Amino acid sequence: MKELARKFLSSNDTRPFLLYVAFHDPHRCLHENPKYGIFCENFGNGEPGMGLIPDWTPVVYDPQEVQIPYFVPDTASSKLDIAAQYTTIGRMDTGIGLILEELRTAGYEDNTLVIYSSDNGIPFPNGRTNLYDPGVREPLIISSPIHRQRWGQETDVMVTLQDLTLTVLDTFHVKPPTKVKLQGRSLLPVLTRDPSVGWDTVFASHSLHEVTMYYPMRSIRTLRYKLIHNLNYLMPFPIDQDFYLSPTFQQILTATEQGLPTNWTKTLQQYYYRPEWELFDLQSDPQELTNMAADPRYKAVMQSLRHQLRTWMNVTSDPWICAPQGVLEGDTCRPLYNRL
Repeated sequence: MKELARKFLSSNDTRPFLLYVAFHDPHRCLHENPKYGIFCENFGNGEPGMGLIPDWTPVVYDPQEVQIPYFVPDTASSKLDIAAQYTTIGRMDTGIGLILEELRTAGYEDNTLVIYSSDNGIPFPNGRTNLYDPGVREPLIISSPIHRQRWGQETDVMVTLQDLTLTVLDTFHVKPPTKVKLQGRSLLPVLTRDPSVGWDTVFASHSLHEVTMYYPMRSIRTLRYKLIHNLNYLMPFPIDQDFYLSPTFQQILTATEQGLPTNWTKTLQQYYYRPEWELFDLQSDPQELTNMAADPRYKAVMQSLRHQLRTWMNVTSDPWICAPQGVLEGDTCRPLYNRL
């Protein structure tokens, strides 16, 4: 990837460019026998034997010293899993540095907007494939050579990956297409100063991960609340292949089968079978442990968030807008009479 970036940046083409670099790290490697590790993780395009690269010195972490995230079972298996992932994250950091060095060497460091983010959370319980915060709260680092006044600063404004398209178009002074309504907005204004209003709500959707993992969900998150609509809540939540074979999930399965404690905030049954609506007060419950959807004290909050979520689904022409009680025909929800 470093060499390909060098070839791209050293061309004689003087037009503005967009270089998109997608790292395989920090995924587990191999779906047949997934694991983390120095000689297993596929750095680059995923070909066999790409675990080690000359530019990277592996850092191995002691599983006993790692801190387990609150949403992961506190077990020896999970500590081993997390410690190994830290090694792959270190390799990804090296990869990012190699690309930035190529940018610097090619003379583009002072006129290029650099954006780093991720598409989902880590492949652990409540993480990837979930709309809980560990699944959707991603890193986002933006470095702009013309917005130096905010270098090194953090912001609490709420944004989504949908905003990146309009940010790139805004950078190139390109107007969005008129035939397609793009969701999101440019983040360039945030690089100047924090906006006072209008950046406190985001939406999220999930339909499937692997083709066999159909489980549509929609959510709205404000600074204080999170509402999740599990559209197919009567079916068990599907588990993706590499996560299923991971030491963390295998420990959960074994403990559940033997009737032993999982050292987790949920039972496996609770993880598989979810209510249709999940409402969390993130101010008092940042770990999303207590569902307040049926609590009468939150009735007004539920009504408001449900209205906003449905409005967003309508604006985005979401084909699941009638689920699970009906089916969309034209612009009308037709009843299924399925007693949901």
